[in-house]
Amino acid sequence: MEMKNENESVSVSKNESVSENENESHDKSVQQIQHPFHKEHPLVLVAEQSNEGLKAYCDGCGELLSGPCFTCFHCNYHLHKQCAEAPLEIPNHRLHPKHSYAGFFLRQKPCLYDDLVYGCALCKEKRNIDSDYLCNLCQKQHSGPFYGCSLCHFNINVECAWPRSTVEDKTHHQHPFTILRRQDSFICDACGTEGNYISYICSTCSLMVHKDCTSLPLIIKFSRHDHCIFHKYFLKGLTRQDCKICFKEVRLDCGSYSCGKLGCNYVVHVNCVLEEEWLYEVMEEEKQCEELEKKSMQSSIIRVIEVNEAGEAIKIQHLSHQHCLVLANKIEEDIDRKCDGCMLPISNIFYYCLECPFFLHKTCAELPRIKQHWFHQSNSTLYFDCFKKCDFCNQRCSGFFYKIGEGWDMCLRCAKVSDIIECKGHQHFLFFDFKYKEKCNGCGETNRYGAFRCGKCRFALDFGCLTLPHSALHKIDEHKLKLTYHDDKEQSYCDICEKYRDPSLWHYSCSICDTSAHIKCVLGHFPFLKDGVTFIYYHKHHHDLKFFRKVKGYPECSYCGKLCQEEILKCEKSTCNYIIHNKYKCRWRY
Repeated sequence: MEMKNENESVSVSKNESVSENENESHDKSVQQIQHPFHKEHPLVLVAEQSNEGLKAYCDGCGELLSGPCFTCFHCNYHLHKQCAEAPLEIPNHRLHPKHSYAGFFLRQKPCLYDDLVYGCALCKEKRNIDSDYLCNLCQKQHSGPFYGCSLCHFNINVECAWPRSTVEDKTHHQHPFTILRRQDSFICDACGTEGNYISYICSTCSLMVHKDCTSLPLIIKFSRHDHCIFHKYFLKGLTRQDCKICFKEVRLDCGSYSCGKLGCNYVVHVNCVLEEEWLYEVMEEEKQCEELEKKSMQSSIIRVIEVNEAGEAIKIQHLSHQHCLVLANKIEEDIDRKCDGCMLPISNIFYYCLECPFFLHKTCAELPRIKQHWFHQSNSTLYFDCFKKCDFCNQRCSGFFYKIGEGWDMCLRCAKVSDIIECKGHQHFLFFDFKYKEKCNGCGETNRYGAFRCGKCRFALDFGCLTLPHSALHKIDEHKLKLTYHDDKEQSYCDICEKYRDPSLWHYSCSICDTSAHIKCVLGHFPFLKDGVTFIYYHKHHHDLKFFRKVKGYPECSYCGKLCQEEILKCEKSTCNYIIHNKYKCRWRY
């Protein structure tokens, strides 16, 4: 790269007084530069990385270091040789001839917390500094210094200003890609989206792609699909396909990721599936996918003791319980039992313990110990015997949980929900959108971490509403109250608390008795806690308190003095008569 003397970006010197340890990796005569964006220490030229196991990235272009680079041994600051020698000004750049007389100036990456507002010198349009975060060519955020025009919005990354002429990586494509500079736009054959100015072509395969798309991973394990998916430039033998993430059409004549399993038509856009790095893992070979599938086959059923003629396990030893469990398909109608896994009422085929009141839905008993959940790429692990708050539905639960990633706790009710679902409360299917931040149509609460939304209309639901019981019992009505999604009344009131109820939100109702009530009034504050669980909350009592849904005899609350009827906290010591309401002011007293 030629540099104008009056616009040199660095000062170069020779220094022979370098320590012996540093001299082991370079020549005795070590080239040093003083870069204007790293004035603390000089940068030393390193011919190649001494430790290939430690990955380092260029602070200029943000890419993995390769070949000669300049390094600060004190600050762990690195620049490719090409990035370090990039001039501070480019008077005439072919990609931006409009203001060629003013030129490009090398700038440092803006501070993320800078909320200053700037104005364009030509159009006077006001803009936040956020407008300068994207490169006009690759549409990526600036990972380091970039060239920006002082008269307009045009700016490009250092790497785009000085692109490589040839890209060759046979692990991603069998032929080299050659740069093609052009003034108009193009459609990338690898991802199907538009590109500007600079493309890379493979003349052998007749491909034109973005620079970044020359190194797309060939195989990835995406958290939202059970099998590995493969990058393909063209999809043959398929009719119209919609992306299973954004649900917009996938162009069959452009690149996409699709499932390799026979009969599985899972297809996604390249940019959709690669948007969040924590949702996928790059596979070097297909064998790695097979190993992941084997891990997910570890059942939580330790031992099958007895099977019936159809080969169905009718007596098992489960990881979560000390006694054997027996299969059954019905329960006595007058007994209100909940599954100890998902804490929902027992309504279909289930396992039960002959020695103690322990129940598990068959589907809950058969869940794997290690599960690849679609919410996160890392493995999730089943655990139990705890009292936790689910990070997805925000309900406290005493059933089974999956530990997802490093800090997410997901109850079994949420773990059973797939990322694409059908819901009785809406006519279209819903898919999970990680970016959705608006209100839930079921409860009216604002979503912070995404929600299940409709691709055809403005409808969305959060985990909490999707996992509600379809029916529930309450003393206000002799019949089961059903979860109701629509109400034609202009004004509605809850028959339990006698306060206003928003008719546009979900509620429980009885069509026979014309009863309707808030969801929380019907279910209570803690509908998914098992009686007898130790309640982990602040209180001044010197013994642990246990949660009970109902109490006999209407005793007085030890704090407020009022009679206790439902949801109490009782001292675990049989000789102690300490009882308090399971209400905020009673359990959180100071």
